[in-house]
Amino acid sequence: MNLTARVGDVELPTPVLTASGTAGHGDELAAYGELHELGAIVVKSLASFAWAGNPAPRVSAVGTEMLNAVGLAGPGVDAWRQTSLPALRARDARVVASIWGRSVDEFAAAARAMRGADVVALEVNASCPNLEGRATMFAHSASLTSEIVDASRVADLPLWVKLSPNTPELLDVASAALDAGASALVLVNTLLGLAIDVEARRATLGNVGGGVSGPGLLPVSLRAIYECREAFPDAPIVGVGGVRRGEDAVAMAMAGADAVEIGSATFANPRAPWTVQREIEEWMRRHAVASWRDLRDVAHG
Repeated sequence: MNLTARVGDVELPTPVLTASGTAGHGDELAAYGELHELGAIVVKSLASFAWAGNPAPRVSAVGTEMLNAVGLAGPGVDAWRQTSLPALRARDARVVASIWGRSVDEFAAAARAMRGADVVALEVNASCPNLEGRATMFAHSASLTSEIVDASRVADLPLWVKLSPNTPELLDVASAALDAGASALVLVNTLLGLAIDVEARRATLGNVGGGVSGPGLLPVSLRAIYECREAFPDAPIVGVGGVRRGEDAVAMAMAGADAVEIGSATFANPRAPWTVQREIEEWMRRHAVASWRDLRDVAHG
């Protein structure tokens, strides 16, 4: 089986990556599998400064889904480069860093701090609140998304822009990201949600609302991938959201994804990325598919 994948100019030995926010900042998953066997480790989003995140409780189960409002807690880019990144590289892991900010200037600062880092790409987490008052999230505005992508070019790294499913303007936002210099689209981030503890008569999370992830997100991510592939035939796409099994990853490829990220499934089973990768190989063998790349776009007819 040929599992090699390509996301823009980035060549990967397999199409299976971890999703930002679900595998920690460093080599936390190394106890469960060889990190170099995966396509890449996408680390938790980092700002140019240390950030404590949201008040507890930060995570809540809602049926088979997870609601989280961790709030992008992290040590900041400089501290991460000194500690967590060397630990990942010592295990020969390919690393995709991820950045966030509350303003265009903060994205620029985080990207500048990543310049020269030993990573294969930089994921720009556009699904962040904008505190400059022009929009709730950067990824809900084509113009703001364009600004943060342009500002992040200072990193001099391939830019993978992670977009939100919580807007009817997804295609316009994706187009703006690509026009501004994005190397790939990452589709999609969590859905906005809320859970109520009816006994306590209050929201289950300290931040009230949060992001919904889990298997229920798969149809949402598949539609986003499919529509963006139709609109942007040549754009590299990384699919994320709801993948638990090899067949889910195959469906993302058929919708148009070049690679896939495994997210909240890792919380239930830390070996999920390796399991999904093995199941992809088994599916390809059963269906006499020699190459992962042969699966891309086949659902488009």
